[in-house]
Amino acid sequence: MPVGLPEFVENPENRCPVILLLDTSTSMAGPPVKALSHGVGVFKEEVQRDTKAALSVEVALITFGPVTLVEDFVTIDQFTPPELVADGFTPMGEAIHYAIDLLEDRKETYKSNGIQYYRPWIFLITDGAPTDEWQSAAQRLQAGDTDGKFCFFAVGVEGVDMEKLKQIAPPHRPPVLLNGLDFRSLFVWLSSSMKRVSSGRVGDMLALPPVGWGKITI
Repeated sequence: MPVGLPEFVENPENRCPVILLLDTSTSMAGPPVKALSHGVGVFKEEVQRDTKAALSVEVALITFGPVTLVEDFVTIDQFTPPELVADGFTPMGEAIHYAIDLLEDRKETYKSNGIQYYRPWIFLITDGAPTDEWQSAAQRLQAGDTDGKFCFFAVGVEGVDMEKLKQIAPPHRPPVLLNGLDFRSLFVWLSSSMKRVSSGRVGDMLALPPVGWGKITI
């Protein structure tokens, strides 16, 4: 039996990985990026209140404009919510490819250390439209979601190109348009969802809390 990484020896709980894929392009400057930063902090606080979730939920945070790995996968107690800064374009296609690659690497680490994991989440928040080639990223994420490799969620902020976002998100899980800048409610919902996932068994199908923080546009 190989000796595992210290983080898994000390905490062998099943992992619940989630990637926060956040648009920090120039159009998010001002109140939007401040509200988003605050929401990420709320997410940490809410998840930490649940003892089981605090051991299971692992967060990675990627911003795009340009694509940057702000925080690699860590359990929620090790996660430090950053003060996000808005700058640059919206390379959404590149960001999605990067997130999927990061997730696949993490899953290999789990497997090599004998750690079971829940179906990962990739959670995209954007207020614009891609400024790069995004079609290949959309195909890849839709195939990965359909194959059960992860769940992909897309949230649009005011100003977003919802028609483009609908083409990117999986058809069975259309994007949600956020009510104003209510990131707090969004991240409370996300933390509640993570708590439900981490309290179940790996492979279980779970009902998620109702989406009261946005509108699903068909």
